Amino acid sequence: MLVTLSGGAGAGKTTLAAALAADAPDGPVRVLHGDDYYVRTPERGVWTHDGTGTPRLDVGDPRSMDGERLSRDTDTALAAAAHVIVDGMFAHHTAPRTQTARFDVFVDLPADLRLARKIARKCLRDGFPLEVLLRNYLDHRRDAHARHVEPLRHSCDLIVDATLAPDVLARTVWQAVANRAFAGEAIVNKTCPHGD
Repeated sequence: MLVTLSGGAGAGKTTLAAALAADAPDGPVRVLHGDDYYVRTPERGVWTHDGTGTPRLDVGDPRSMDGERLSRDTDTALAAAAHVIVDGMFAHHTAPRTQTARFDVFVDLPADLRLARKIARKCLRDGFPLEVLLRNYLDHRRDAHARHVEPLRHSCDLIVDATLAPDVLARTVWQAVANRAFAGEAIVNKTCPHGD
């Protein structure tokens, strides 16, 4: 089964992925992180200049994802694991070629808390300039979230409140998956536009 975790930067998707893997109902679990699947060369993806004039890959745009590589790796993981979890802002766009059951989750957290987490991670921990992060957020990232991430919530199977503890959310997700299967509803491989 494929479980995708989409949502804004700093919403807690990776933390939830770890909790889901730890609480999986059966079989081996493989986790793929969307941050590992952005394009790597300037000929591909969407590039913008940050507040310092430095060209940066626009990670807020799904066209900057290497969807082909993610699909290949998802297929490989599905062949070896009972559950594959893909987390990332655009995880919902994951399109494996393997016919498989899937369940799409939107990890919801208010914008102020997402921004606070991003500041703590990028600026306080990693030393990224706070002024640049805030300028980029106000000039670009907030609008990119509204255009590219927020609409995904409407096509997900479940929206979870990421202010709750990860272990609580993991139980909620696995219970929703079980309830869907118990009710006899098909959890099918959905086709999702890649934002191209």
